Amino acid sequence: MVKYSALLDSPVVTRPVTEPLLREALGAALRAFRSERNITLRELAEISRVSPGYLSELERGRKEVSSELLASVCHALGVSVADVVIEAAGTMAVAASEPTLAAV
Repeated sequence: MVKYSALLDSPVVTRPVTEPLLREALGAALRAFRSERNITLRELAEISRVSPGYLSELERGRKEVSSELLASVCHALGVSVADVVIEAAGTMAVAASEPTLAAV
C-alpha cells in the first residue's frame, strides 16, 4: 500500500498489518518442517552446525537468515531451500488474502 506524505510529497510504503515479514514466514516454515520430522531444536542444531539459540531466533522470525545458513538448515532437514521458500510464500499469500476473503 502506498501513501503520500504531506510533508515530503513522496510515497511512503506501509505494509498491511496482516502480512507477515519474510523472516517470520521462513521461520514458521522451518519450524513446520522440523516438527514434521520430529527433530528437536538441539538435534537440528547439531546436524546443521548452527547454535540452538540462533535456530530458535530464526524459527520465531527474530533473525534474518542468510542464504548459506538457510541452505545448511534445509540440508539438515532433508528439504530443498525452494520447498521452504515456497512454503513461506504460501503463508504470506494466505495472510495477505485473508482480509479480501473475509469481505466476500
